[in-house]
Amino acid sequence: MQVSVRDNNVEQALRALKKKLQREGVFREMKLKQHFEKPSVKKAREQAEAVRRARKLARKKALREGGV
Repeated sequence: MQVSVRDNNVEQALRALKKKLQREGVFREMKLKQHFEKPSVKKAREQAEAVRRARKLARKKALREGGV
């Protein structure tokens, strides 16, 4: 990952870097890896996340189709 610093504006470059890291999910992954997670708990969490993603996608799709 690369962020360019323009006109010695380091704060702007830091903001851009943080935004990129957030989008990639690096902060979330670091938080999850702070403590050991049992495989059963990890599996349950990942399944719940998948359900949330599917519901969100279905909501967006319904809005798109209903609005048109």
